[in-house]
Amino acid sequence: MPHVSLTRLRLRSVRYLIPFAFSTQRVLRQVRRSPGFLAGQAVPVSWHTFWTMTVWDSAETARGFMTPGAHLHAMPRLLDWCNEGSVAHWAAASAEVPSWDFAHHQMRTIGRVSKVRFPGPNHASLTFPAPDPARALPIRPDSSLPSA
Repeated sequence: MPHVSLTRLRLRSVRYLIPFAFSTQRVLRQVRRSPGFLAGQAVPVSWHTFWTMTVWDSAETARGFMTPGAHLHAMPRLLDWCNEGSVAHWAAASAEVPSWDFAHHQMRTIGRVSKVRFPGPNHASLTFPAPDPARALPIRPDSSLPSA
């Protein structure tokens, strides 16, 4: 059954933007090359807030992506780089990327906050506007890799 992973991160200072961008590119390359990755989208809200939604063929392949490589390397840094962070995961009826309105609803209802060392005032409440779907950028599997 398809599985959706949704992340929202807000950087606490512009000084983290360049290392965050570099790390994000490495993580996106890992996502695109990961077995079980089907599709995704990213939405930059501003210079400091970013949403990412990925669809996987199963919860197991999504978890398998999280533990090695660039993603594992980036996770500890987010504790200091971000003042807001949240995640949500759910089983999906199809492998289609859900709408951003639905994703926002899911984050507000089933999402949980991520650990950050310097939480902002809205961190624990999960109060933030929905991302603008018009700004969504596709994330696609690496087509140069052999199919399973």
